[in-house]
Amino acid sequence: MLIQFHFTYCYKNVKFYFLSLIKVNIQLFGAIIFCISWKIFHPDNLIHTRGYILIDKTINPKRLIFILVCLTTLLLAVSACSSDSDSSSSNSSSIDKFGMILVGPRDDKGWSQAHFEGGEAIENAIGAEMIVADFINPADSPNTTVAQVAADMIDQGAKLIFATSDDMKDGILEAAASHPDVSMVWSTGDSAFKDGKDYKPELENLANVMGQMEFGKYMAGCAAASESKSGNIGFLGPLINDETRRLTNAAYIGARDCWLDKGNSISDLNFEVIWIGFWFHIPGVTLDPTTVVNDFIDSGVDVVISHIDTPEALTVTDQRAAAGEDVLVVGYDYENSCDVTPEVCIGVPYFNWGPAYIDAAKRVGNNSFSADFQWIAPKLTNGVTAEDSMVGFKGGNAMSEETRKRVNRLADQLNGDIANIFAGPINFQDGSVLASEGKKPSLYDIWYTPQLLEGMTGDSGGN
Repeated sequence: MLIQFHFTYCYKNVKFYFLSLIKVNIQLFGAIIFCISWKIFHPDNLIHTRGYILIDKTINPKRLIFILVCLTTLLLAVSACSSDSDSSSSNSSSIDKFGMILVGPRDDKGWSQAHFEGGEAIENAIGAEMIVADFINPADSPNTTVAQVAADMIDQGAKLIFATSDDMKDGILEAAASHPDVSMVWSTGDSAFKDGKDYKPELENLANVMGQMEFGKYMAGCAAASESKSGNIGFLGPLINDETRRLTNAAYIGARDCWLDKGNSISDLNFEVIWIGFWFHIPGVTLDPTTVVNDFIDSGVDVVISHIDTPEALTVTDQRAAAGEDVLVVGYDYENSCDVTPEVCIGVPYFNWGPAYIDAAKRVGNNSFSADFQWIAPKLTNGVTAEDSMVGFKGGNAMSEETRKRVNRLADQLNGDIANIFAGPINFQDGSVLASEGKKPSLYDIWYTPQLLEGMTGDSGGN
């Protein structure tokens, strides 16, 4: 409540003017009215004129002192109440601890490190403590489930849990159901996608967040084709699912567009995809990415695009380049992954989880968290990524100025609409139509991509 006092009074022929704006709560309103009305604004003493309250009777000095003390006391009380309220509000808008569940190591120069640094952004922004569990995958932690990890973090005081891999689906669904009072975020998931295949409306504490990395992969493919001399591009893929298929397809479309933009024939572009079987190498379980990259280069590939969480593609390409071969590489996931092998790295499509993760933490703190599905578009200006964009593309030392301009120009022409990447005519490998001439697929059709595209070589996997 805002109360305005605007009055004049005379004391020994000297006029005093007061203008005071006092913010008070309703509990103090009665006390203020009592002091002011009975000691100053008694009806017998007031003359109303031109919007002022004029007191034209001499006030006894003792009475004046009483009035001033009374008003000062009330103002101090109001200030104290306001400070307490502000302090309480500040305390309620923060969380003390949160949990970060990583599929790989926190320093992998890839996917898990990008999430870990997103957690560090929360720590820096609101001062909360991050509880980290990394290597949470069936190979490294066969006797540990995501649900168990989440429960342990909650026991340690975590008020928010991040599960950062599609592979964590079963565990985070179980955890959310078991702890309905704890907010959780399943990154890359679709449990909150109301039009999705696996919508879980009963899990009101489980949100999803994912960046539209399709833009980043489009730019990665474009950069690869722009720098390629042979038109032979090798794509090092992880496991096969809807997410990896749609991102691989986006990379191919980017490569196609830039290859044609250079004036080449589409028949001279060879885009081969090999999946290793998981997000990173597990000896005895997956293909060895080191072997796959060497095989790519042996077959005539001159640019490798990595889509796994770890940097084997960069290190192998660097080794082959050091041996005198003209080969380059595109990284993935982590903004600074090109630092591993700067001289052969064209660039990297990367995630910046910090802004979305900070937003989730703040919403938990102020009780506005909800089970929403966020598929966040990048912030691009003339093809250049903004600092606070959730996804982007960062050029490396091996990217020429010509390629930089081409990538930025073609990315800018997408106008920030993910559907423009997949605009028709475009078919899947089996000839079925994703989008006909002049049409664009729905977000549902993009999210749940069932196959690789016509023109690509590689296994589409099951649906």
